[in-house]
This record gives sequence, structure tokens and C-alpha cells, in this order.
Amino acid sequence: MIPSERLKGIEAFVCTADAGSFTAAGARLNLTNSAVSKSVARLEARLGSRLFERTTRRLTLTDVGAAFYDTCVRVLGDLADAEAVLAAHRSEIVGRLKVDVPVAFGRMHAMPLLLAFAERHPNLRPSITFTDRKVDIVEEGIDVAIRIGASDARGETLGHRHLGNERVIFCAAPAYLERRGRPQSGDDLSNFDCVLYGRADGSTIPWRFANGTGGVEERTMTPRIVLGSAEAQVGAVKAGFGIAQLATWLIKDDLARGDLVEILPEAATVGLPLHLVWPRNRQLTPKVDALLEVLTAGLQIA
Repeated sequence: MIPSERLKGIEAFVCTADAGSFTAAGARLNLTNSAVSKSVARLEARLGSRLFERTTRRLTLTDVGAAFYDTCVRVLGDLADAEAVLAAHRSEIVGRLKVDVPVAFGRMHAMPLLLAFAERHPNLRPSITFTDRKVDIVEEGIDVAIRIGASDARGETLGHRHLGNERVIFCAAPAYLERRGRPQSGDDLSNFDCVLYGRADGSTIPWRFANGTGGVEERTMTPRIVLGSAEAQVGAVKAGFGIAQLATWLIKDDLARGDLVEILPEAATVGLPLHLVWPRNRQLTPKVDALLEVLTAGLQIA
């Protein structure tokens, strides 16, 4: 079967699934409902699978149809992007752009850059997801991802760009330190309230201490409170619940305002790396190339 034959009926199928009927799909495609119905029927015959459950009242996708629909939407979207790139002679920033960012870092630091980028390019259609899980960039059709931690680069499939490493410090609210006093060393922290980050499996993230000789020591602390969100940790520390170890990008403004203060600066450590990650086959499109430049310039961390 030649490749062009495989595209026949896909647009009619997707439009029917979106519209909910052959009649509505025909109106969108400027075809008769009979023409749309026959196109979908020929597609089903070619695939050897029923894509819709048909009743007198409505059409619903079968399980196979739903899976095929997701793939077809991606294919049609990629084709639309390819046509847009050719039509613009590779000079305009147009089409869909799917970006995945970490929740807190994305909201605080990436979103202003992404919104400004979208405003400059009104023909761009961004879709931005916020997640701290390690998504499969290729499988989920992501154009550019920001990653804190491992870069996810896999040989020739993914490209990555290192933007620096976060700095992790111990901090507390001034009122808490006035009430409890200041720890004089890392060993003192066991006598203070600790605000820890908790994983979904119930474990907590150990604290890391610079040992003064270039090395790092990890310690599991006893918590005063455990939170599964870095932003929630900030809120608890500002509310006087105790001391936390946090990345400076998360609390930069709080430190500047004096809402939080750094303690034990000699114990601060270098934290996780920040990366941009993208499928290499998308890098040559103007929208991805331009966004990579914007994020590289705007997200450098020391």
C-alpha cells in the first residue's frame, strides 16, 4: 500500500469523531453526510477494524477507534505543522508547540518567558503541561521540555542543553529564628523543627551538607512536617513551622524581601542540574529553534 493511500479517510474519521455525527462532519468538510460515511467505512474496511459504534442516535468511538483517533490527531497535526513551515519558507513562528515544564519552576520562571514568546508570535498555538514526573518526550509529542535532574538525552534521539545547577540552602523565617535561636552547625539541626519534602511512596528527601572538604554528606532528618510540594514547603517555612533546605530559584524573592533568611551558608550545596530537552528531529523547525534560544537566554542559573 503506497503511503498516500494510508491517509485516505483519516480527516473524515477525525472530523466525525470530533463532531459526533456524519452530518455535522460533512458540514465542516463541505461534503455530504453520505460521502463522509462512505469514506469512514472504506477506512474501517482497509484497517479491518470497526472504529465507531453506530446507533440511531449517535456515534461513539470503539476502544480501537479511540486509540487510532489519538494517533491520527498527531499525524494530522504534524502534517499541518509541516505545511505551515513550508508555507512560511521557514521564516515564521507558526503552528502547534507543546512544552512540558516542572510545576513550581515552570510557573515561577518559565511561564513569563513562554507567555512573552507566544505574544510575539500570534500564529503560534502553545500547549504547556506542568508535571514533575519524567514524561516520555517522544511518545507524548513534546517539542521542548525543561528538566530539573537527569537530562533524559538518549543518543541521537534527543538533544539537550545544560543551563546550570541550582544552589540549595538552609533557610527559615526570621520569627522562627527569634523564637528558637539559630543553629550553629549542621549537627544542631536535629534540635530544630525540620520541614521536609516527601515522596509519593512515603519516604522523605535526605538533606545534603557540604562537609568543608569539597564533599557532600546526606542525612535523613526527623520531620516536624512533611510536604509533597516545594511551594508548600516554602509556605510552611514562612509560617514558622521550622527550617527547610530549598533551591534558591524557589525562594529568591522571599530572600530579597527578608521573608526568609539563609542559615548555615557554609553547609549549602550544589543541587540538581537544569536542562532543556527536545527531539532532535524537531530542532530544525523555526518555532522549536526560536524557543530554545529564548529559554536558554532566560533560564540560566548559577
